[in-house]
Amino acid sequence: MATNDEKKLSVKIIPPHEYLPYIFVLLALALIVFLGVVAAKVFKESQYIGRSVEFQNTITVSGQGKVLAKPDIGQVDLSVLAEAKTVADAVSENNQKMNKIVQAMKKAGISEDDLKTTVYNINPKYQYTSGKSSITGYEVLQTLAVKIRDLDKSSEILDAAATAGANQIGSLSFTIDDPDKVKEEATAKAIANAKEKAGTMAQSLGINLGRLVGFNESDASDSSSLYYEGLGGGGLTKSAPVSDVQVGQNEVAVDVSLTYEVK
Repeated sequence: MATNDEKKLSVKIIPPHEYLPYIFVLLALALIVFLGVVAAKVFKESQYIGRSVEFQNTITVSGQGKVLAKPDIGQVDLSVLAEAKTVADAVSENNQKMNKIVQAMKKAGISEDDLKTTVYNINPKYQYTSGKSSITGYEVLQTLAVKIRDLDKSSEILDAAATAGANQIGSLSFTIDDPDKVKEEATAKAIANAKEKAGTMAQSLGINLGRLVGFNESDASDSSSLYYEGLGGGGLTKSAPVSDVQVGQNEVAVDVSLTYEVK
């Protein structure tokens, strides 16, 4: 008859070195599966990098908005060219002429904050003889950008610049000092125009428009500009009078395009 000790179940303890290989295999398989999922996700996302979402059925309409606004500032470039045998003499002569122009502008009511030097060039002058070149002198060109806030004095300011010795008065333009508000109004009109076109087109085609999926905006305005060549700096003792300048109105135009999903 078996004793109580013999009836006890025997427990077999597996040494660690026997089951460790199985653990390593399971961990390796889990790592391979994890890396595969990550790689697939990265590959899928990389396909859309730099690409917009594509929709099979879309429709694009364009619209334009225009707003007429009276310019409130004028901008003009005043240039002085001086020539001399040496750089120092050319610079000195140019500075003297430009200082006269600056003083004339201030006397005409232009603030110092509205005067800005935009060009200052020093170039040698060459003479070519028997295939050889030699420097005969130097020329200095300086350009001053002037912002005119009192547009009624535009003609007076141009006359003063020419009389003071400006060689050229060019790129006279009239614009709006703070165009954002006017542009926002033009953009709103352009969007309304495009939406109206989209509704009409959808009704004519018998389709239903979904959500807006694309928008583009561009400036379609034309800037008005004049060009005047001063005679005062061209060697004449007196400048020719400048006729009154008509400011008129500027047209601020904005083009937009809207892209909708088609249901």
